[in-house]
Amino acid sequence: MSEEYSTKGAYVTGGEFTRDTNYIQDRIVADANPANYGSEHNNSKIGHPDAGVSEGAQLWPVEAGRYRLVAARACPWANRTLIVRRILGLEDALSVGLPGPTHDARSWTFDLDPSGKDPVLGTERIQENYFKRFADYPRGITVPAIVDIPTGAVVTNDYPQITWDLSTQWKEFHREGAPNLIPQDQLEEMLPLIKRIFTEVNNGVYRAGFAGSQSAYNDAYDRLFATLDFLEERLSTRRFLMGDHITEADVRLFTTLVRFDPVYHGHFKTNRNKLIEMPNLWGYARDLFQTPGFGDTIDFEQIKAHYYVVHEDINPTQIIPKGPVLENWLEAPERERLADQGPWLEGTAPAPVRPQERVQSGHNPLYPAELAG
Repeated sequence: MSEEYSTKGAYVTGGEFTRDTNYIQDRIVADANPANYGSEHNNSKIGHPDAGVSEGAQLWPVEAGRYRLVAARACPWANRTLIVRRILGLEDALSVGLPGPTHDARSWTFDLDPSGKDPVLGTERIQENYFKRFADYPRGITVPAIVDIPTGAVVTNDYPQITWDLSTQWKEFHREGAPNLIPQDQLEEMLPLIKRIFTEVNNGVYRAGFAGSQSAYNDAYDRLFATLDFLEERLSTRRFLMGDHITEADVRLFTTLVRFDPVYHGHFKTNRNKLIEMPNLWGYARDLFQTPGFGDTIDFEQIKAHYYVVHEDINPTQIIPKGPVLENWLEAPERERLADQGPWLEGTAPAPVRPQERVQSGHNPLYPAELAG
């Protein structure tokens, strides 16, 4: 990583870490007439399945093959979109570009692709697609981002909203048997839970890791583990967060849990205990990991490379730890006893991962290194 574009000073800036939550709030929707949308549920840090149109935002029509989801496997926020896209069977309708795990201060790059360019967009870094829409875009060049293929311009990077819209706006292109991740009768209970998970867990690990003072770290640490204790208790009597069936809430919690022991416990100093020392959360995380659509999106090597190399503020040596051992993710979770029904409500599990989208062998215990080639 060149010194000119070093990330030093980009993450730890003193005091409490505050995430910039100003995203491009354009949306891709089934009905692109703004007159049919209100202004309720806008600008939420967790998005909303019934969100209206934010001031100045544009609506883009859902069209199969028109857009490309750019989502690095290393990023937990992007990982959500990879899971939901796969569970709903949107592979044919919404193609995916996969940047490599490390980046400099400019943006994520397509360094995993032949010649270092995304084969559909033709760009070397997602920054180029932002600049095609907004010259000198002033905010963070983030993933996930959805790009309009004909123009090469970014449409939205509003990750809190993207997965809601994949469930609600892209229904025409869902696979047969796609599950309902947003049961209407559970929404009133699920939204506050998702908000707490985002504030104290998803973002809480970052608030601890990027804290610039002892007091800010202590506060984030205490709030994180108070919520993990709450979730540990909640999962003692139910298989998934909302009961028998997988929902959007599970997708959002899983991407943090799967990174906890390999990264957050050490790198972000969230070290009261490991995930494997919380029996219900650990069993729950393994249950999801072994469910099609979840674990098969996880690349542990890319995850570790991203955090330990990119975050120069807290790991200036950029040394990537070899551990932990990950084969324990395949141990039987034995949580079916907590549910009367299967995990997909009235739906079915997704088909096996397409070969071109499979995680590299050796980077995930589901795909051992000896299967390479």
